[in-house]
Amino acid sequence: MIDLAAWNSFYVILGSSAGALTGLQFVVMTLITQKAPPRAEEAHAAFATPTIVHFAAVLLLSALLSAPWQEAISVAWILGFIGVIGVVYMIVVAGRMRVQTAYATNFWDWIYYVLLPLGAYAILALSAFLASSHMTGALFGVGAVALLLLFIGIRNAWDSVIYLVLYSNGNPDTRDAE
Repeated sequence: MIDLAAWNSFYVILGSSAGALTGLQFVVMTLITQKAPPRAEEAHAAFATPTIVHFAAVLLLSALLSAPWQEAISVAWILGFIGVIGVVYMIVVAGRMRVQTAYATNFWDWIYYVLLPLGAYAILALSAFLASSHMTGALFGVGAVALLLLFIGIRNAWDSVIYLVLYSNGNPDTRDAE
C-alpha cells in the first residue's frame, strides 16, 4: 500500500482552491459576457476554456491522490493518462491561439497559455512513468504540477478578466501592455 496520507492536507487545500476558483471563473465570465469584445467566441476556446481545464485538472489530481489506493501502479497509470491527454490538449490550444483573430497574442500569452501548461502536463506524464522506481520523487513531481497548474489558472483568469474589463472601458490594445 502506498502512503499518500502525508499528502492529504496538500491536496485538500489545492482541490478546494481549484473548485472555488472554477466557480468564481464561471461567475466572472457570466457577468462580463454582456460586454464581450467582438469575435470573443473564437478566442474563448484558446483562453477561457484552458483556464477551466487547468482548474479541473488540479481538482481531479487532488481527488485521485486523496483516494485510498491500494497500489501505486493504478494511480500512476491514471496520472500518466491525464498527463498525455494534457499534452495533446495543449497542442490543440496552441493551434486555437494561432488562428483566433480577436486580438494579437504576445510572448507572455504563449508562455502562460501554452508553454508552462504543456511543460506541467509533460512533467505529470513523466512523474507517472517514474513512479514505479522513484515514488517519492514522482509524488513531488505530481504535487509541483498541481500547484503550477493552479497558479497558471489564477494568472490566466486574472489576465482574461483584466483584458475584458479594460476592453469594456475602451482600451482594446491592453494585451500589448504585459
